[in-house]
Amino acid sequence: MKIELLYFDGCPSYQALMPRLEALLAREGIEDEIELRQVETSEVAEDEGFLGSPTLRIDGEDVDPGAAARSDFGMKCRLYRSAEGAAGVPPEDWITEAVQRHKRKA
Repeated sequence: MKIELLYFDGCPSYQALMPRLEALLAREGIEDEIELRQVETSEVAEDEGFLGSPTLRIDGEDVDPGAAARSDFGMKCRLYRSAEGAAGVPPEDWITEAVQRHKRKA
């Protein structure tokens, strides 16, 4: 399973996500490494489909269920909106669902 965490230095939210992500992956029995990928320019953000920091992808798919419909790429801190409210990191249930979906495909 390919796990990518995209970020930029101007937004520290990815640092808050890392320990939660590592714990969640351990609970799911996933031992694959998390690939940290720094996005450094607006051009790279556009090319990567970077919706802001942090962006978490499992096998190339954003964990945000609504991400595929978005095109507001850029160098910004990302805000995740869910039933739990707004937060700087994705809800754990989104991550769990994405991981489980990709485990079934493997």
